[in-house]
Amino acid sequence: MSVLLLTHPAGLEHETGPGHPERIGRLRAVTAALAAAEFDGLIREEAPVATREQLGRVHPKRYIDSVLNTRPAPGQLVRLDPDTVMSTGSAEAALRGAGGAIAGVDAVQSGRVRAAFVATRPPGHHAEPDRSMGFCLFSNAAIAAHHARAAWGRQRVAVLDFDVHHGNGTQAVAWDDADFFFGSSHQYPFYPGTGGLSETGVAGQIVNAPLAAYSGRAAFEAAWTGRILPALDAFDPDCIIVSAGFDAHRDDPLAQLELNAADFAWITGAIMDAADRHTQGRIVSLLEGGYDLDALAASAAAHVRTLLAPSRS
Repeated sequence: MSVLLLTHPAGLEHETGPGHPERIGRLRAVTAALAAAEFDGLIREEAPVATREQLGRVHPKRYIDSVLNTRPAPGQLVRLDPDTVMSTGSAEAALRGAGGAIAGVDAVQSGRVRAAFVATRPPGHHAEPDRSMGFCLFSNAAIAAHHARAAWGRQRVAVLDFDVHHGNGTQAVAWDDADFFFGSSHQYPFYPGTGGLSETGVAGQIVNAPLAAYSGRAAFEAAWTGRILPALDAFDPDCIIVSAGFDAHRDDPLAQLELNAADFAWITGAIMDAADRHTQGRIVSLLEGGYDLDALAASAAAHVRTLLAPSRS
C-alpha cells in the first residue's frame, strides 16, 4: 500500500522574521528533498484546513479565537511569546497543519494508504491547550489523535515523539487520559524544561526517555528499544501518530544529541515494526522540528524513504 504526502503552500506564507530558526526555508528544503525521483511513488495531496470543531477537541474556544483572530497587516509580525511569531499568513498555515494531520488520519484509517507524512509548518508539539509555545500554535499530533477517536473509534491512541525537544503540549493533553499514550525521547535538561522520568501521567501512560547532550545513537536506540517501545507494546494502541522532529541531528544549531539521517531511518523502521504489531502497519507522521536545512532535508528523506519500504513483518 502507498504513502501519502500532505503539504500546502500556505506554509510558505507563515513569516517569522529575520534570523528565526523556524523559517520558510524549512518547508522548501523538505519538499525539495521529496521531489527527487526516488519519491515518485508518493501520493501527493494538499493539506485541508481544520475546522473549529476539530481544533476544539484539544483547544478551548477562547484560545482558538485568539490565534485565528491574530491577523497582522502585511509585512507586520505579532509575537505571542518570546519564540512564537504570527504574520498575515500564519493562521491559515496553522489550520493547514492541523487539517493535514486530520487528513492523514482519515487516509490511513480508511485503508487508502498505509502511512502518511504531513510536511507543514508551523510545528505543533509545544502548543498546550490554552497556550502557544516554542514556535507552535495548534497541538497537531493531539488533534490528530482525538480525531482518530471521534471519527474512527480508535480509543487507545499513541503519539511517539523523537524531536530533540520534549513535546510538552502533547504531554499536557495526554496527562489525564489513561487511553492516550505519549512516548518521547529528547535532550534533557533542555527546553522546554519538561520530560523528566517522573512525569508519567494519570495511569503511567506517559513514558519519557530523557537523554543527556551528546548522547548519540547508542543511548537513543536504548531509550526506544529498552523503554518506550516495550511500554507501547504493553499499552497496545489502536492508532499511532509520530511527531517527527529532526533537530536531534548532529548539525542542528539548536541541540546536541549528535544523531544523523541513518538514525532517523532506524527509528522510523522501529516504529513501523510496532505499527505492524498493533495498528496493521498504519502510521501518521507529522513534521516537527529540524533547523539545519541540509540536515533536515536528508533526515526527512530518510524518514519517508523508510516509510515507503515494504513492511518488515
